[in-house]
Amino acid sequence: MSSLRSFFNFSKKELNGIFFLFLLILVILVSPWFYRKLSKLQVYDLEKFKLEAANFKNSELRVYHSSNKKEAVKAVYFEFDPNSIGEKEWLKLGFSIKQIRVINNYIAKGGKFYKKEDLKRIYSISEAQYALLEPYIRIVATYTANKFAKDEKAARSNNQIPRSLIELNLADSLSLLTVRGIGPAFASRIIRYRDRLGGFYTKEQLKEVYGIDSLKYSQIQGQFSIDAALIQKINLNTAGFDQLKKHPYLTYKQMNAIIQYRQQHGYFQSIEDLNKVAILNKEIIRKIEPYFAFLPHDQ
Repeated sequence: MSSLRSFFNFSKKELNGIFFLFLLILVILVSPWFYRKLSKLQVYDLEKFKLEAANFKNSELRVYHSSNKKEAVKAVYFEFDPNSIGEKEWLKLGFSIKQIRVINNYIAKGGKFYKKEDLKRIYSISEAQYALLEPYIRIVATYTANKFAKDEKAARSNNQIPRSLIELNLADSLSLLTVRGIGPAFASRIIRYRDRLGGFYTKEQLKEVYGIDSLKYSQIQGQFSIDAALIQKINLNTAGFDQLKKHPYLTYKQMNAIIQYRQQHGYFQSIEDLNKVAILNKEIIRKIEPYFAFLPHDQ
């Protein structure tokens, strides 16, 4: 009994410690109750959220429609030649900025409007818009596709001397229309593809143009000449991804590999250095060789 009494016999310092321990436990136990009493839990109102979402969507639609109304301009119709009018005239005819940009890109790449229906082929122009414009289109051309067809027929019937060869790397769309078998669509595609390449170094590359098969190629290839010296080359020691990605012979992975190799090993000295880029095989190196120069960074 005396041993049990001695076990529960605490000093004043120990009693103080026990008191503070019980007090700490009590505070911990009652804290959640006080927290719930003092703080208001936020109730998530699903219906209110749906209403706010609907209001936000409606406000976005109002902004969208108002911006479209600002861009739309009441059309004023007048006689026009789509090959010669400028941005102000297109705006006056009711065209949007986006439509004008498409037309300017088409013309900048060698495109021409040879007949009224050619304007309808611009993908951003609807049938309804074209129907309103059609009575006012007046194309003044020095050499249209129809005129070319008549002259071609007359030349064959009169056994006239064949026309001179067309230099493929210099020809504009009008020159290409003088080639037997080339119409406005093929002329536009050839120029577009030539611009991506930087120029043709062999006639066989015409087969890479969309729509030119072996039959069409055999029909037109004898009417062309090619000066490979006119090719616009890319300096592989300075070219970035944006410049390389325009070239049709390289994939994105190959372009990235070329740039990474240059950053790790320094400038390319010659076409032979490309053999060290693992992702490039001999066939692709042969194809791209005419299009790349290996100049120092400061040239």
